[in-house]
Amino acid sequence: VLKLFKLLHRTRQEVFKNDTRALEAARQKINEEFRNNQGETSEEKINELLKIASDVEVILRTSVIQAVHTDSDKI
Repeated sequence: VLKLFKLLHRTRQEVFKNDTRALEAARQKINEEFRNNQGETSEEKINELLKIASDVEVILRTSVIQAVHTDSDKI
């Protein structure tokens, strides 16, 4: 669980590099989701949550793009 938690935070830092609002929002969401499920004891439910977190990490890494504003009429 801790390994996946750290991986999500590393991915967040890579994907949202130089975007402080997105970095903070993602940090809060990751921490909130892990905190909300901290007391889970069902092995089946834990495995399901870990699968969801792993899928989210893959989506962040492969599907999120960051646009950079370079000029007044260009991105």
